[in-house]
Amino acid sequence: MKEKIDKLEKLREEAELGGGVDKIQAQHKKGKLTARERIEMLVDEGSFQEIDMFVKHRCNSFGLEKQRIIGDGVVTGFAKIEGRQIALFSQDFTVFGGSLSETHAEKICKVMDMAMKIGVPIIGLNDSGGARIQEGVISLGGYAEIFLRNTLASGVVPQISAVLGPCAGGAVYSPAITDFIFMVKNTSHMFVTGPNVVKTVTHEEVTFEDLGGAETHASKSGVAHFVFDSEIETLESIRKLLSFLPLNWKDLPPEKEFDFSRDLTNIKLDEIIPDNPNKPYDMKEIILLLLDNGDFLEVHSNYAQNIIVGFGRVSGVTVGVIANQPAVLAGVLDINSSVKGARFIRFCDAFNIPLLVLEDVPGFLPGTEQEWNGIIRHGSKLLFAFCEATVPKVTVITRKAYGGAYDVMNSKHIRGDFNFAWPSAEIAVMGPKGAVEIIFKKEISSSKNPEEKLEEKLSEYIERFANPYVAAERGFIDEVIIPRETRTKIVQAFQLLKTKVDSNPKKKHCNIPL
Repeated sequence: MKEKIDKLEKLREEAELGGGVDKIQAQHKKGKLTARERIEMLVDEGSFQEIDMFVKHRCNSFGLEKQRIIGDGVVTGFAKIEGRQIALFSQDFTVFGGSLSETHAEKICKVMDMAMKIGVPIIGLNDSGGARIQEGVISLGGYAEIFLRNTLASGVVPQISAVLGPCAGGAVYSPAITDFIFMVKNTSHMFVTGPNVVKTVTHEEVTFEDLGGAETHASKSGVAHFVFDSEIETLESIRKLLSFLPLNWKDLPPEKEFDFSRDLTNIKLDEIIPDNPNKPYDMKEIILLLLDNGDFLEVHSNYAQNIIVGFGRVSGVTVGVIANQPAVLAGVLDINSSVKGARFIRFCDAFNIPLLVLEDVPGFLPGTEQEWNGIIRHGSKLLFAFCEATVPKVTVITRKAYGGAYDVMNSKHIRGDFNFAWPSAEIAVMGPKGAVEIIFKKEISSSKNPEEKLEEKLSEYIERFANPYVAAERGFIDEVIIPRETRTKIVQAFQLLKTKVDSNPKKKHCNIPL
């Protein structure tokens, strides 16, 4: 038995070395951790249970039969993060550049299948040169098997992808289907076709970083949800994200203790909205004052910054925050912000995370660029997501709520559960000046003093419509509240909504306007 145990231990040591000491040193020189080091940084100490350690590839072409490395370029298994179970795979760039083979894909598929059966999140640490060319279509089939499982797991368990090296060609579509993508500055790259192909086809000269680097995908394409300076920061942030999320669609998010006896009023909230309705302010100030301990994990912080989305807690319970940002484009809704908000709302609804909506929106962004690029279709995604969501939904209108954007931002009419407004709220079809110029056009133009008449009618309109009380009279607003009371009101609302039950009509699936 001793000889057999010694053999097993020797094989384990060989597997843990991956591509060997030289390849590991090369990985470190690039400022990158190895596949196993990443797992150690990510999960609770001593919790990782590896499976398929001894798997080898089956390819006998192009001399690969002489290079059969244990593990075949990916480490798979189960572990715990903050005591909660997760499934994961970590691609090993030291073995064939982390390239995906038939057996490499089978290992990933096996752990994903088990994750869906037991209902735990799937975390993929991606660092791969792509499909293993020597295996041809077999490796492409392996990618498709993974894509299928990503799709089937969507909405069943949270899926998180960290791109910690190259991710090119068909490989990008697995992370793209998952719920959240993390990238590292200067070492992570994602693109369907690389710079050389781009140059050949379109004659564009572009670097790896400009084409598919972390900052490009965080700010321009919106592919990356989180970007950090190092792998260590990235892995720590994955742990933080998971602390807000349930394990699966039947589970509830983890709840923290909360002292309900303390005074939740905060006079600072009374001082944030400027007297001038056209002056910007930072909605993040309000978010931080409303969430427990001012703890807010913003998602897509560098993309479509006219809308803010992210996770926090209200009275110990995870909430998803969706807020217009008056400090960027006056908080107007456009194509990118609509898609960003819709995607986030649908994730929260899939995983039982209540929604807190903070509204200050002057409308949808006008212009030919928006119209020709489909603001109607893309804007309706945000509307669709709010309408479809059955989780608890609480809205606070801080200032502007104009036109169709008022309807879209979780209004009472689309099943908002509790809708509050501050006294500074302006709920109307459009801004006062534009409305007055249309309604009283003839009266103003025929006046001896058109400017004076305009001001007179403007004051009249503001007094009558640019306030929250007409909506409150109709029951479209449940309560007009003093800003300092907001935290108390939303805590009460979410506590009441803990037992909420709502549903949508039975169907195979909806047809969101993609």
